[in-house]
Amino acid sequence: MGRQWLLAKRQVNAKKRSAATSKLVKEIAVAAKLGGADPEGNARLFAAIEKARRESVSRDVIERAIKKGAGLGEEKMLMEEVAFEGYAPHKVAVIVEILTDNNNRTAPEIRVLFKKGQLGAPGSNKFLFDHVGIVEAHHAPDAVDPEEAAIEAGAQNFELLSHEENDDIPADRLGVRFTTERVDLHSVSKWLAGHGWSIVTAEFGYLPKNFAELTEEQAAEVAEFLQTLDDHDDVHRVWAAVK
Repeated sequence: MGRQWLLAKRQVNAKKRSAATSKLVKEIAVAAKLGGADPEGNARLFAAIEKARRESVSRDVIERAIKKGAGLGEEKMLMEEVAFEGYAPHKVAVIVEILTDNNNRTAPEIRVLFKKGQLGAPGSNKFLFDHVGIVEAHHAPDAVDPEEAAIEAGAQNFELLSHEENDDIPADRLGVRFTTERVDLHSVSKWLAGHGWSIVTAEFGYLPKNFAELTEEQAAEVAEFLQTLDDHDDVHRVWAAVK
């Protein structure tokens, strides 16, 4: 086979980078649609732009996505947000957030992906999650108290977050996930950004109230299922009741 495997690997990596870029661009457009085109007043957009920049998405692509989402240019965004609820193998509750321009195409594809799990009706398992605002950020570890920061920012809770849990957080920085009321997402993000915190994520999300107890083998099976969902081009976020 010679070095043909290397070309194949590069093609796979290029495809993954392209898919990742596509998801980042969708997030920017949706954030601009929901919260406006000014990142200073839109925490979700600010975080999405920063992440896109870290992934080397060009300025032109970012600006085009903002204009499209905010309806400022000739292109108008025809993107629909849809949530699918169901269960991964071993009855692990899952919520899958979709961004699609054609749900008639996407919905059957998601149903096929759930063949190893169980797709439920709308509202079938959202009660197993708290729908909250989530801000993930990092700070130099010296002279900062995350509990004090959470109180001052107006967050409801916080937990430490490692580089392994979110690789956008540098290994030498203090990573924290702040949980907020949804209406407080922007104000909490703004306070943190104004006090030396680097915002990685600012979004609405679903945090499980309880986690499934799984064996190592079961956990691997669930992880494979969740990765299959996440790899779909139209899947924006996957929330699961598993650590």
